[in-house]
Amino acid sequence: MKRCRLGAFSCLIAIAVLAAPAVLTSESIPLTVDATKTQQKILYVHETIPVEPGPLTLYYPKWIPGEHGPDGPITSLTGLKFEADGKTIPWQRDLKDVFTFHLEIPGGVSHLDAKFDFVEPEGNSATDKLVVLEWNDVILYPAGTTAQQLSYSAKLLLPDGWKFGTSLPVEDQSGNQVSFKPISLDMLVDSPVIAGEYYRAIDITPPGEPIHHELDLASDSEAALNLSPENQKELVNLVAETGKLFGARHYRDYHFILALSDHVAHFGLEHHESNDSRLPERALLTPNSGMSLGGLLAHEFVHSWNGKFRRPADLTVPYYEEPMETDLLWGYEGLTDYLGPMLAARSGLWTAEQYHEHLAGIAAALGPGRPGRTWRPLLDTASAEPGLGRERGGWFTWRRGTDYYDEGDLVWLEVATIIHRESHGEKSIDDFCLSFHGGPNNGAEVKTYTFDQLMSALNAIVPFDWASFFHARLDSTSADAPMGGIENGGWKVEFNSQPAKSEGRRGAESGDVFSIGLQIAPDGTVSDAIVGGPAFEAGLSSGMKIIGVNGRVYTKEVLDDAVKGSKESTQPITLLAVNDDYIRTFTINYHGGERHPHLVEVSGQPDYLDESIKPRAAGK
Repeated sequence: MKRCRLGAFSCLIAIAVLAAPAVLTSESIPLTVDATKTQQKILYVHETIPVEPGPLTLYYPKWIPGEHGPDGPITSLTGLKFEADGKTIPWQRDLKDVFTFHLEIPGGVSHLDAKFDFVEPEGNSATDKLVVLEWNDVILYPAGTTAQQLSYSAKLLLPDGWKFGTSLPVEDQSGNQVSFKPISLDMLVDSPVIAGEYYRAIDITPPGEPIHHELDLASDSEAALNLSPENQKELVNLVAETGKLFGARHYRDYHFILALSDHVAHFGLEHHESNDSRLPERALLTPNSGMSLGGLLAHEFVHSWNGKFRRPADLTVPYYEEPMETDLLWGYEGLTDYLGPMLAARSGLWTAEQYHEHLAGIAAALGPGRPGRTWRPLLDTASAEPGLGRERGGWFTWRRGTDYYDEGDLVWLEVATIIHRESHGEKSIDDFCLSFHGGPNNGAEVKTYTFDQLMSALNAIVPFDWASFFHARLDSTSADAPMGGIENGGWKVEFNSQPAKSEGRRGAESGDVFSIGLQIAPDGTVSDAIVGGPAFEAGLSSGMKIIGVNGRVYTKEVLDDAVKGSKESTQPITLLAVNDDYIRTFTINYHGGERHPHLVEVSGQPDYLDESIKPRAAGK
């Protein structure tokens, strides 16, 4: 037996990890979050945890469902204090895990008061006029019990006059205080709240649909809440199309939570009965509003079936400190990334042309625009997600990142075309979704799967060597993107000088990507120089800042003109750039003009691609 070298208190802490937890799990844990100071970007938290004398270990959530990594915002937990019977209880952070706290509960103590503040990270979830509360940000929970077995009674204090939306069942509301019914920790964490001075709830339940669906909007201005009647109808269609595709719902009701602000992080996070989505403040007021709504909300909505209900077994853990294994993210995220745009088109949020431009953009970006695929296979982008998926600092196209999204989209499109081809048109991807994601509505539940079970489910729809198909796509280091789905669907990708008429979900790639091989920020900073591209070969790299083009001060328009004119010119494009404290001139020998990707229909082939995005729900 090794001798403990940590001192008496630390030895006791080490033993506590192995000891029975000093917590009474049968009693619901009261939790109060004071959000009345959101303008100052701070939340005040108070928990009362039932305990027994002895060692106690508390966790702050580390592995957050849907985020696929150990990125719980532990650095925002501040002011932590514990008290019992009016006396301070000392705590110590675990030496190997900063998300873990150890205490020794004195004799005679039955309840522990935990108080701390959550300081909102800059640009995260709160502004002067709104807040989105993800409960994992404001929770400490005892070790030794699964999240499903722990019960919490949550109370939220809001600024006077603010309204809120959530899928959480409300027990009582008085003034600015909202009390929610006791609920398991896993469902509490799965049920965010949106609140704001400017708030609007819109019913988007299709006629005859027994389950309520709602769009909960909060914004930094009242004007930004003006969803058009057309977009509202299209969101109703989206709900109807999911019902037709999956044949079942696995929730009590569903809330599309949408924050509209230029001062919060823009993303989407899935939950069983809601989604936490963020868009710029005036996103609903633009001509491209349907594209923004369809690209984000359709994806997160699909996750209620694919990712939340049907979930890879290794991504399903009993509590938030246990690491997840992410090698099946190409199923979790990739299939969702395929189904989301398909449903956006079926519902009318996207036009067929916008769907085409979306596919053309990601296919082109993953081919000549992603040289990293020649050394890093698709499977590794999923397996390495917890440590490498969100690497910052340039070189993205050489590193690769979360390509299991976009490339997963193309792979599952190919699956859809194979099902159609092998069944001679008798079966479709819809049949797979109905079989795999359907079943009775028992509320928010998880039905896990493995790789072999996923292959069996596909074989039940159409017999095919699916395992070999997926292994070939997942392990490939070919420079070419998987184009089989687009080609089987009767289309091909071509480049010409015409920019896309609409932007894809993640934004249209700059024409400079497919011409000189540069991704450039609005201020001229090079965010990426594609390895092997003309600009990279000329010496340009991530982090440099372009200040001149062919003897003129840099603007995007001046560079665009230089790229356009290159086709008729024998002269190279000359860029002046700042590299650290040095100014250098770079000569790019490029004469190809503008190159923008588009889908072009192949004459004489059946158009399965457009067939797949036709509406399925009756009454549209």
